[in-house]
Formats: sequence, structure tokens, C-alpha cells
Amino acid sequence: MTKLLERLEIDPRGPVRSCVIWLHGLGADGHDFAPIVPELGLPTELGVRFVLPHAEAMPVSINGGMVMPAWYDIAEVDLARRHDEVGMRRSASRIDDLIADERRRGLPSERIVLAGFSQGGAVVLFAGLRQQERLGGLIALSTYLVGEGSLDAERTQANQSVPILQVHGSQDGVVVPARGTAARDALQRRGYAVDYRSYPMQHAVCAEEIAVIADFLRRTLA
Repeated sequence: MTKLLERLEIDPRGPVRSCVIWLHGLGADGHDFAPIVPELGLPTELGVRFVLPHAEAMPVSINGGMVMPAWYDIAEVDLARRHDEVGMRRSASRIDDLIADERRRGLPSERIVLAGFSQGGAVVLFAGLRQQERLGGLIALSTYLVGEGSLDAERTQANQSVPILQVHGSQDGVVVPARGTAARDALQRRGYAVDYRSYPMQHAVCAEEIAVIADFLRRTLA
């Protein structure tokens, strides 16, 4: 069995009935979004386990080769070019392993939601749309689409109708809003149901966004 990524797990008070696997952004780790979990105020009966994996450390080209937690390499500021698809596939495979582990622990795939911020959100879209089993939902925050060229050949019918929540800051200077809307448009052209929200924020998370995420999880995991 493949060694799973190191991760933080936050279990519900009662029985585990569903799971959110939440991926952090470049240079962070799984603890980054832990404070948001209680802010979601999810009902106990949903039984949501949060799995917050830590990306492995690697040199990142755009940061002068500095070694930091990263899901894949980034070569330049223009996020529309030169995607590290090899690194993306490696990380997507590690997320596949986490999904498989949740299924081994007794959860059907329909009770598993993938969520991610920035780099993590790109991995969520890449891995989620290529899953062979139907997922509960995808949450893509302040992110963009990697691997569009291979998506048509690799996307699965199982997740053609998966609910997708996409949120982006209108003042984001890291992943500019045009990358977010380009991802939305590319997905909608392929028939995906994308609920796209924009808020006046930078490369961050705001209170309104947390409320929308909570509502999305209540609906998809009800």
C-alpha cells in the first residue's frame, strides 16, 4: 500500500458519515484551513471528517528554487503557461490514495468532497474531474485550471454532474480573476454545473465565502 500523505484530521463529535479532503495553497500546510472548520458551523448529523493533507516539500522555480510545501512546480507568474503537469499528476495520485483510504474506512465516494485553495484548488479540479467514482462535490477557491488539454480525453462520466463551487477574489493579484473565469468558462463549455462566486477580496478567504462553503456542504452532504 502506498504511504499516505501526512495530514491533520478533524473528526466530528459523533459518527463519521462524510468527509472533506481540503488542500492548502503553495507554501502552507494542512493546518492553514483548520481554523475555518469550526466557523463552518456544520450540523452534527452530517458527521463530517476533515482531512487536511500536507503537500511534500519541493523546489519551486518561481521562488528561486526555494524548497517549500507545494503540490507541483510553478515556473512563471503567467499561470496560463507552462504548467507542471507531471507534478500535478503526482499530487492527484496522492489525493486518489486519500479518497481510497476514506472508502476503506467505510465512506462511499458520494460522501467525499474535495476542496482546495489556489494550488490545492487546481489539484482538486484536476483529480476530481478524472475520478472513476462519483464524488459528493468539488470546491475550488482562488484557483485556475491545469491540464485542460488532456481533460476531454480523461474526464469521467461519473463526475460529469458533480456539483462544483468556485470562488475567486475580484482583487486577487496572485491568481488574477481572469484565470478563475477562464476555468469557469472551460468547465461550463463542457457541461459542468459551476456555481461561481466573486467577492471583493485579494488572494484570501472572506466571511461571505465561508458561509457559501458551509451552505454548499450542507446541501451536497445532506
